[in-house]
Amino acid sequence: MICSNCRRDIADNSNFCYYCGARQVVAPSGQPTVQRRLMRSSTDSKIAGVCGGFAEYLGADSTVIRLIWLLAFIFSGFIPGGLAYIVAWLVMPLAPLYVPTATQAPSHAAAPQSTQTA
Repeated sequence: MICSNCRRDIADNSNFCYYCGARQVVAPSGQPTVQRRLMRSSTDSKIAGVCGGFAEYLGADSTVIRLIWLLAFIFSGFIPGGLAYIVAWLVMPLAPLYVPTATQAPSHAAAPQSTQTA
């Protein structure tokens, strides 16, 4: 499989590129698709990454998920909403951090210096 962003070869059915971290969109075909996993976000987190993980899983904006969670927290009487967040924090695994690898600049051979004799 080729990354749609950096055009490097990555493993088939990868959700993210190993090199640049770009999300990979796989066109549906006759083959079964890889099921998404609900994980805490390692990149979009304010407290523990729970809302960022839900946003990535649902394909929604993390700010909207945070506002919905805040409203549920307030209107449920604080304890159930807070307890649900703590349980989600403990149960959901942390998504691996995708760090793009640094590519080395091509090394150019130093041009031979001409020595002038006088």
